[in-house]
Amino acid sequence: MPRGTSSSVLLPDAPPPASAGVLRFEHVSVAFDDVPALQDVSFEVRQAETRIILGAAGSGKTVLLKTALGLVQPQSGSVHVFGQDITRMTEQQLFGIRSKLGMLFQESALFDSLTIEENVAYPLVNQKAIQCPIEDVSKRVREALRFVELEHTLSRFPSELSGGMRRRVAIARAVVTTPPLLLYDSPTAGLDPITAHTIMALIIKERDLSKIATLIVTHRYQDGALMANFRYNPDNGKLEPARGVGNNITRTTKFLVLREGRLVFEGTQAELEASTDAYISKFRKQSGG
Repeated sequence: MPRGTSSSVLLPDAPPPASAGVLRFEHVSVAFDDVPALQDVSFEVRQAETRIILGAAGSGKTVLLKTALGLVQPQSGSVHVFGQDITRMTEQQLFGIRSKLGMLFQESALFDSLTIEENVAYPLVNQKAIQCPIEDVSKRVREALRFVELEHTLSRFPSELSGGMRRRVAIARAVVTTPPLLLYDSPTAGLDPITAHTIMALIIKERDLSKIATLIVTHRYQDGALMANFRYNPDNGKLEPARGVGNNITRTTKFLVLREGRLVFEGTQAELEASTDAYISKFRKQSGG
């Protein structure tokens, strides 16, 4: 949830218990025109846990996120979100579920014709299941933009911002509903290393302040390494090494590797780096964006 310097804090509505599974795939298979996109994929994410999803182009990473959102329906298997089986839900039934999900799409996907304020307010105004009183919308939008340090851009349009700033606005839009589950599709794609680090620092900040479940699709191994090894320190507003500070971030951050729609690896960073499989090991060696 967005937290700035304001003393007022917006809490998620009815977050799942710490022991509850926020998202669970059970033997999920998806195909398009008989071409497999996901094949017998099973995994689970609980509150405050993180999953880093790696894989070659076309391996099924984005399809996995769309399936979690209910935008793609599996041919077999089941998807459970907040303990509910969404596999065969109708669009109307999914409205309430999606109101508790935050999504950062590739390339930000902001509305060019809307101001930054209107873009961030969009889910609050248009997702009826959120039931945000109209008089509270502006306050929540400002909180979300303050969280990403862009409160001064309220009246601007996306075309007036840099690529990194647009990505930060998209994060504000994703967190403005205070969701207990956030999905990020290539949050640092196309950004320079410094801006990419800024984006990942915001994602870590949101994870640690809100104790939410996080799924990140990325081509950058260093994005996952940051998530697994650093925490946000609210006292100084900076990232610091997670080891030795009394938390289990390294243990609760797991890497998933997809290959041709199959989940071929799930484990910690240490386990991934110990793998001798040629396909899996190539991801830890990459250093580009």
